[in-house]
Amino acid sequence: MNILITERVTRISIVTIDGRIDAFGVPELRDRLYKQLEDGVSNFVLDLRRVTFLDSAGMAALVNLLKRARQGGGDVKLVSPTEENAKRILIMTKFDQVFQMTDTVDEALKRF
Repeated sequence: MNILITERVTRISIVTIDGRIDAFGVPELRDRLYKQLEDGVSNFVLDLRRVTFLDSAGMAALVNLLKRARQGGGDVKLVSPTEENAKRILIMTKFDQVFQMTDTVDEALKRF
């Protein structure tokens, strides 16, 4: 008889962002996300429901996190903003095709 038991623990950071993701706030966001990567986290759920605006610097930070997470064998899921302007930016720039996007954190967690 052969028995194989494998336990997998997936460490996922849920990052809730409130307000604008723009050139002024991106350095702090990037520093905090990169600290998570350094601590061994490679899976992220970014809860953007309270985000009111994204500029190109903010979008670049999201793409850079995705790239680094995938290099570490992880991924990034986005929870869609409820603010129409922020959601529209993600759709117009095709981020909804690059990132898996959900309406809730629970839905995003289930996709890992």
